[in-house]
Amino acid sequence: MFGWLALGGAMAGLHGAFVAVLVIGLVASVLAAVHHAEVVAHQVGEPYGSLVLALAVTLIEVALIVSLMLAGGPTTAALARDSVFSAVMIILNGIVGVCLLVGAWRYKEQTFGLHGVTAGLATLAAVTTLTLVVPNYTEATPGPYYSPRQLGFVAMVSLVLYGMYVFVQTVRHRDYFLPSHDAGDEQIHAAPPGVRTALKSAALLLACLVAVVLLAKKLSPSLEGWVLAAGAPQSLVGTLIAAIVLLPEGLAAVSAARANRLQTSLNLALGSALASIGLTIPAVALVSLATGWTLTLGIGATSLVLLALSLFVASLSLGTGRTNVLQGALHLVLFAVYLFLTIVP
Repeated sequence: MFGWLALGGAMAGLHGAFVAVLVIGLVASVLAAVHHAEVVAHQVGEPYGSLVLALAVTLIEVALIVSLMLAGGPTTAALARDSVFSAVMIILNGIVGVCLLVGAWRYKEQTFGLHGVTAGLATLAAVTTLTLVVPNYTEATPGPYYSPRQLGFVAMVSLVLYGMYVFVQTVRHRDYFLPSHDAGDEQIHAAPPGVRTALKSAALLLACLVAVVLLAKKLSPSLEGWVLAAGAPQSLVGTLIAAIVLLPEGLAAVSAARANRLQTSLNLALGSALASIGLTIPAVALVSLATGWTLTLGIGATSLVLLALSLFVASLSLGTGRTNVLQGALHLVLFAVYLFLTIVP
């Protein structure tokens, strides 16, 4: 509620010191979103709870990116690429790193289902390579671009891969993504909240996520001003906005890791990364094909190395079914390198 009140004040023309109120409203909305997501997740069970939060955040994020593209025109050709790449790096190194470190610090060692995580990492590696790397090496159109036919084909491939992952996660091999029964979390054994309560929380979750995205959009001019004043690159603004939008998922994932439910944390993290690419790229491809604007997808050399290193390290650190503090620290170091090179390219 406070987030929407703060948003109403911003729309009424309040500026200056009111930015602090927007920040407080943003934090309140994020915390409320995490609470309602946990209520919905407990009612529907895993892995559906993780899927609900990932899809809700991603669909709102896609709507925000598409609206900014339509408002900004051809000058926003690289917006989707920057947003998707930032989301993948934040999730794969930042969120996963914090979850591994927090969980292992508290329990020394945690376990998870290897089949589900391997399926998620393999799908993520394929989709990120096809959408962010291959455009740099195609011959039909020089530069980091796909031709219209290539773009349409890759958009369909992204949807198919994400759809297959969701099918395996929720239907075909749902047991791969279920947390272990000996996790020791009280929430697993508590009675479900009831359908009416879950529906109410689902509606409030959607309202909170919309407030988070709209508040992030309102704060973006201030963030841009601070970034320029600090002499940092413009791309840092996209990273900060992506981090704000991913806050609800990040906090929910860390909360699950603290409760010794690392499987739920990884479901959230990998599912969010896949949804971010699998739904964003087809949406912006449709906008590009409809308007005739060229869509920049290929990432630069430094980003390519960081992406390859992150996927390689994730495949090793999550390839045994057991985690410790070293693996969490390793992911966080890579995340720090990504942030540093974003600020000092």
